[in-house]
Amino acid sequence: MSHPIRTVNVQDAKTHLSRLLRAVEAGEEIAIARAGTVIARLVRAEQPTQRTWGGLEGWVQMGEDAFAPLTDAEADEWDEGPLEP
Repeated sequence: MSHPIRTVNVQDAKTHLSRLLRAVEAGEEIAIARAGTVIARLVRAEQPTQRTWGGLEGWVQMGEDAFAPLTDAEADEWDEGPLEP
């Protein structure tokens, strides 16, 4: 159910911020006005989606030696290589 947008002035928003945030959590949208002109809106933040492991399964291929230690020559090349390709 959509609530009408309630407008409050800056002073009321500062005084009653906790109360306004509870209203926003319940789905209400609050407009904050200065001298009668709306300057901001309080709206409920979108909740992050739950991440699932394996989202790239089948897209990324690694050899069996992907996590093998570097050889001394590879380590030297890594340390002395260019900063940019």
